[in-house]
Amino acid sequence: MKGVDGRHWKISEARGTKGLVVMFICNHCPYVRAITTRLVSDAHEMSLLGIGLIAIMPNDTKISPGDAFDKMVDFSKACKFNFPYVIDQTQDTAKSYKASCTPDFYGFNSNLKLQYRGRLDDSGREPPVDGSRHELLEAMYLVATTGCGPEIQHPSIGCSIKWRP
Repeated sequence: MKGVDGRHWKISEARGTKGLVVMFICNHCPYVRAITTRLVSDAHEMSLLGIGLIAIMPNDTKISPGDAFDKMVDFSKACKFNFPYVIDQTQDTAKSYKASCTPDFYGFNSNLKLQYRGRLDDSGREPPVDGSRHELLEAMYLVATTGCGPEIQHPSIGCSIKWRP
């Protein structure tokens, strides 16, 4: 998939030695926009654990022009993304993952076995409250240290994916 860095990425190229996070995000979603600062910070922490990350924009850009590739480039620069941000032009990747919304997070161990599917944290579109847990970061810490994700996982909430008719 084409990345905002001009490179064509494969999921396997983004993996780290301890695992991989595949996230489905987009530029326009208020849920994604609300978490970008925390996401970038947590992504840095996960990379220190040996977890690789890749963000995939799954939306049909005819339906959602705010998610056009040139806007992805601008969004990733403005948010200082420290991970590849790619476009799923065919939507085949999003379909194969059964992604349902943006943001949606999938955490894999070093053998690329799914260990986590859920949310970044419990804040939704609101700022986190004191004591909010970093659910994705905590899950991937477990994955990096034990190979297994947490027993309790909460589904993501966000904007529906804009599927091509």
